[in-house]
Amino acid sequence: MRENRLLVAVVVGLFAAFVTALWTPLHDVIVIVNVGDGAPDFSVTTDSGARVTVRDFGGKALLLNFWATWCRPCVEEIPSLNALAQSLAPQGLVVLGVSSDTDAMSYTRFVRQAELRFPTAREPDRAIQLRYGTIQIPESYLIDRSGKVRAKFISNQNWTSPEIVSLARSLL
Repeated sequence: MRENRLLVAVVVGLFAAFVTALWTPLHDVIVIVNVGDGAPDFSVTTDSGARVTVRDFGGKALLLNFWATWCRPCVEEIPSLNALAQSLAPQGLVVLGVSSDTDAMSYTRFVRQAELRFPTAREPDRAIQLRYGTIQIPESYLIDRSGKVRAKFISNQNWTSPEIVSLARSLL
């Protein structure tokens, strides 16, 4: 009888250790950032060589766009992202594209040809995307001057639509 209790205690202890070992890393990875949440900080080097974090924008609003060159909806929204970046940058909006492309040469060629008007960075390990809980692209976050997520956009957008422009202007 005593041996059965000891065996049960060992099995329960091993099971608890197993669940803890699985839960802890998964809990840290599975995060979904929503409107109203603080934007997770990150550090990335843009194509121009500037090292930036979400906190580096000095009182400016940030539109963080996750994309890739092989993603058709991502490519389709680039012209309107360019237009938004050009029209609102003087008022304090920073558009930052973070690409999950793994092929550096294809990415560089595409960026040159697309004439992006906003800073971009290639991050093939998708660490920043995972910090935001982004599993599909394009996905974008509009972050206010204090670092709070004010809007989340899943799928491609017309970034020059009156609603989006008005929302972005309200954060400047």
